[in-house]
Amino acid sequence: MTKRFYSEIKDYGETHNGLLKKRVQLFHEAERLAEQLAMARNDIKSLDVALRIVGYTGQLNDIMPKQYRKLEFVKGELLEGIITELKCSERPLTSRELAQNILAASGQDIRDRRTVADLTNRIGRSLYKQRAKGNLLGVLNKKHVIEWQLRP
Repeated sequence: MTKRFYSEIKDYGETHNGLLKKRVQLFHEAERLAEQLAMARNDIKSLDVALRIVGYTGQLNDIMPKQYRKLEFVKGELLEGIITELKCSERPLTSRELAQNILAASGQDIRDRRTVADLTNRIGRSLYKQRAKGNLLGVLNKKHVIEWQLRP
């Protein structure tokens, strides 16, 4: 058996086929998981209805287990996203608006309150650091929420 070195390989047909096969497998797996998730959400809604029918009056969201979402950004990526959003905006933005815009830009669901809240806190810390460095201005609006803008 002769060894073939990477530089000698000219035909990648088998590699293409293998990668395409794996892609199809992963696509079907993602569809199966999405279907399972939809079924679980429907089951939860049904249980919520049943609890209400039998007289449960508590807040159902308060008894949910804590879920930790790790929002990963490469070093400097979050700050870059914040700066981009502030540059593109025609008005100052709150940290919550920035979080929603960044999540939307990355294709994530902005209706996920916990993720939005987690990212809002991270963005808030980043904004305060940038204000301390003199890069941003933060002004209280009528609702006593800080709206951020780039320093002119």
